[in-house]
Amino acid sequence: MTTAARPRLSLAALAWPIFVESGSRVLIGTVDTFMVSRVSDGAVAALGVANQVVNLGLMLFTFIGAGSTVVMTHHLGAGDRRGADRIAALAMSINGWLGLLVSAAVVALAALVLRLMQLPSALMGYALPFLRIMGGTLVIESVNVVMSATLRARGRTRETMAVMLGQNALNAVGNCLLLFGLAGLPRLGVVGVAISSVVSRVVAFAALRAMVHRRTGVRVGVRDAFSFPTAQVRRVLELGVPIAGENVCWALAFMAVTSFVARMGASSLAAQSYTMQLTTWATLLGSAVAFGNQILVGHLVGDGDLDEAYRQVWASLRAGLSLVIGMLAVLGMLAPRLLSFFTSDPATASTAVLLVRMAVLLETGRVSNLIVINALRAAGDARFPVLMAMASMWLVQVPLAWLLGLHLGLGVPGVWIALATDEWFRAGIMQRRWRRRTWHRHAERSRAMAAAAHARES
Repeated sequence: MTTAARPRLSLAALAWPIFVESGSRVLIGTVDTFMVSRVSDGAVAALGVANQVVNLGLMLFTFIGAGSTVVMTHHLGAGDRRGADRIAALAMSINGWLGLLVSAAVVALAALVLRLMQLPSALMGYALPFLRIMGGTLVIESVNVVMSATLRARGRTRETMAVMLGQNALNAVGNCLLLFGLAGLPRLGVVGVAISSVVSRVVAFAALRAMVHRRTGVRVGVRDAFSFPTAQVRRVLELGVPIAGENVCWALAFMAVTSFVARMGASSLAAQSYTMQLTTWATLLGSAVAFGNQILVGHLVGDGDLDEAYRQVWASLRAGLSLVIGMLAVLGMLAPRLLSFFTSDPATASTAVLLVRMAVLLETGRVSNLIVINALRAAGDARFPVLMAMASMWLVQVPLAWLLGLHLGLGVPGVWIALATDEWFRAGIMQRRWRRRTWHRHAERSRAMAAAAHARES
């Protein structure tokens, strides 16, 4: 392989820009929720349901982004930069076509999907135009996902962080102008929020494209858009499809659970939406550690140092849990004050405060899953997590959410107990798999495939 020194990476140096970047991405949703709450709680509930559909589309794009990231880190860990560049160009082409398909499907099926999610008809006027505008431009985000992955795989997490900070600032300004009709612009309400989000996505696309060209030299021409080498596509899909399966499984299960919450009324929907805006910040701390750990493990696997990869995961798990528990403690204390900025309805606020304080049960299990599952993916062991996800989410999470939330009348708190049960059940199984080192054979196979691909291309 090409002689090149493996970049010196550390968990902290990788994780903190990922946290800021992810936080900026979430802050876009928080700002949207805060500003739309000035319209009504019903508008917030409608956007919460519509965003579930948008997030499902985004998860579909992650399977190419995540699969290509793992393959790129294996090449980079072995010093094969040109092989990593070819994977990046391929992933951008595949995701671009997938994005076009998803955007068209969301526009065509938006009304049907919202009805299937049991959105009250009174809220359809908010959700439908928002979903069509946001969903119809998902193709832009599909390419953004891979460009960000290309930079992260090379340890350039600060560049993607800078783009997201700029995108968030532009989105906030656009919301102010179009939601409320400032500076002589029309007052577009919820539609203005969608337009602002789309404009900020386009600007982020241009910035990421320039950075990828300048920092990595990767370029995608017309020929690349129609060229899909079988061996390379297979390697990305073998890792990416299971990752997509797990993410889509989670999204579909959560959509089913959200439909249970929708049957409880607009107040319950709004309480869940507000709570998720707050507790997501705790998850981001753990997920930043998880993604930083994934990059490290991928490089270590590519370099053949499996013992160090094994030790790295347990160190990352301790760091992630400590950070998440600390953040949740702060959020639990500040919850009543924070929620007063979003809603003046006592019932909605009371339910949301309880959910925020229950989040320690849910989020610690979720973070444990993120860290260990991402490590398994980085080692090439991607199928087992998705099989466990399918079994646990549909045999534990969804039935238990119905039983506790609707049948036994515990409401949204009952639903969250079900979510936490699912996360901890899977977390125990994933940690056992990592401890038993079952993933070693997958890691060796991934290294062999990378070496074979390099030999064919040389």
